[in-house]
Amino acid sequence: MRMSDNFNFDIKGLKIDPKIFTFKFSCKCTGECCLFGVYIDLNEAKNILNIKNNLIPIFDTTQVKDADKWFEAPEKDNDFESGIAVGTEINNHKCTFLDKNGLCSLQKLAILEGVHKWKYKPQYCILFPFTVFKGALTIDDEHIDRLKTCNKNLMSEITIYEFCREELKHFFGEKDFNRLEDYRKQYLSSLKTKDVA
Repeated sequence: MRMSDNFNFDIKGLKIDPKIFTFKFSCKCTGECCLFGVYIDLNEAKNILNIKNNLIPIFDTTQVKDADKWFEAPEKDNDFESGIAVGTEINNHKCTFLDKNGLCSLQKLAILEGVHKWKYKPQYCILFPFTVFKGALTIDDEHIDRLKTCNKNLMSEITIYEFCREELKHFFGEKDFNRLEDYRKQYLSSLKTKDVA
């Protein structure tokens, strides 16, 4: 990860990389980011296994219905709430939960059930192209560097932060998202002051 070394703000102990406020970005989503699988918290994997009987019927022919083939072996990782990360398996050259149309089956199930679209989706998937790395919310530039349709775009008028406001609001909740907004304004104002000086 190419993080800033300038961490002056945190929310509940999670440092905020100010790079998220200035990184020019564009995405024409095709589900490309899901081709490589994802690391999720062990508890998220357990929650997914708890809904497997509802999930399997909406899988298409490109998806593996055997739940024993959905996840890699767990490994220690302190950036995850439980301290344990589990990778989703790659089946048919894509995350096991990605359908042939580039849509997440976990999100499709939530929508079909009439609940919040991200109820079953792992935190990493919701946050991408952000990630939590070494206790900081930052840009998953290592992953997006591999992508063609979802990447840094210096010609874009929009930043990665602006593009992903809904995801950040969901992750932080209204109150802490407002704190993040205040920090963003303060940070961008400080950059303008430096430019003038």
